[in-house]
Amino acid sequence: MALTLEERQSFLAQPHIGAFAVNDKPGRAPLTVPIWYQYTPGAELWIITGPESRKMRLLKESGRFSMMAQVLEPTVRYVTVEGPIARITPMSDAMHHEMASRYLTPDQVDRYMKTAESIGEQVAVYLTPEHWLSADLGGL
Repeated sequence: MALTLEERQSFLAQPHIGAFAVNDKPGRAPLTVPIWYQYTPGAELWIITGPESRKMRLLKESGRFSMMAQVLEPTVRYVTVEGPIARITPMSDAMHHEMASRYLTPDQVDRYMKTAESIGEQVAVYLTPEHWLSADLGGL
């Protein structure tokens, strides 16, 4: 059974590891990788990546991407969102901390932020949700 818009947005706002996908060059399947993401219901979804990364190059070429999140319990449920890139901005320390805090415990965030300095420059890529797929497969 498909989820309502409110259920899809609420589910996507939870801290799942996303499955990010963007078109690759002709003759290749889409680049698909696990990724952290941030989403607030009714807003844009955003991810972090390096400005010179393969993801960023493919994002600039295609102008859009998709994200999928799923759980197996308490029921098999997933949400996929796809849409155009709304904007790309430099990532601030506050944004990086917000993202890390979504996925890590407070003591892990501090350690992560110290090591993240060595990662180098990062950007935030914002997606405007345009197309949704979802299902709750019940108690399968």
